[in-house]
Amino acid sequence: MPNDKVKSYLHLHFIVFVWGFTAVLGKKISLPALSLVWFRMSLAVLFMLVYVALMRIRMRVPLQTVVAFLVAGFVIALHWLTFFQAIKVSNVSVTLACLSTGAFFTAFLEPIFMKRKVVWYEIVFGLLVIGGLCIIFQVESRFWEGILLALTSAFLSATFAIVNGTFASRFDAAVISVYEIMGGILLLTVWLAVTGGFGPGFFELSLSDWTYLAILSSVCTAYAFIASVQVMRHLTPYTVMLTINLEPVYGILLAIIWLKGDEKMRWEFYLGAAVILATVVMNGILKTRAKRIAATSDSDGNGIES
Repeated sequence: MPNDKVKSYLHLHFIVFVWGFTAVLGKKISLPALSLVWFRMSLAVLFMLVYVALMRIRMRVPLQTVVAFLVAGFVIALHWLTFFQAIKVSNVSVTLACLSTGAFFTAFLEPIFMKRKVVWYEIVFGLLVIGGLCIIFQVESRFWEGILLALTSAFLSATFAIVNGTFASRFDAAVISVYEIMGGILLLTVWLAVTGGFGPGFFELSLSDWTYLAILSSVCTAYAFIASVQVMRHLTPYTVMLTINLEPVYGILLAIIWLKGDEKMRWEFYLGAAVILATVVMNGILKTRAKRIAATSDSDGNGIES
């Protein structure tokens, strides 16, 4: 039988596949990014609350922790907002290719949050990622706004993964998810209220939009969000972020199937995307090898000492 880490890793891959489909749904839904994210989070929290009620999960946590969850929710709301806006102003392929830089943002953010040194090859790989982005930008410069939004989304995603990793081992995944989604809704609701976004036609959606939103909020958000927090109990933030970088592969393939002509790109784009993804994979291999060596050294040291 596979252990918890293996099962969590396989589960995470399925979640990432679901997230890849999220980008396609974002393109299919006709709503602006801000409205889309508000509806997504509002419907998702309803599904989550039903789950919490059925499972009889206690939602009581210290006030200070609630505030931390809400702040994390602000981050995920901004991540989704920049993500869907990037899709709206460019396309799924460009957005997902740039989103894969999240692992390298994680590599540079982890030393700050977890107080470790930056490894030399992280800098080298970071430069290679920049090279891949330059190729994409050169051949798809018309999508410059989408590229910048997607990179911002990747940074926010990396930040959220690290912060959420500190919560996952201490609190129930559903509890974390509900409070975080509520935090995101709070942020977006205040913004919409201040800017007059809740106009007469705000809730007038087409049947197709309601259908896509139902799938997006239930399967791609409520289920995937709770499940992703759950697997963080057994996986490191970097492993989570590394696996998430397969989202462009799944998403671009799904986009080509569903959106067809809208996703046709020049061959140089795929070269740049391949450079980014290959670099991410190599980074993960080297990190895994380094951890195994460190674990072996610790084991040998413990053996001698005892």
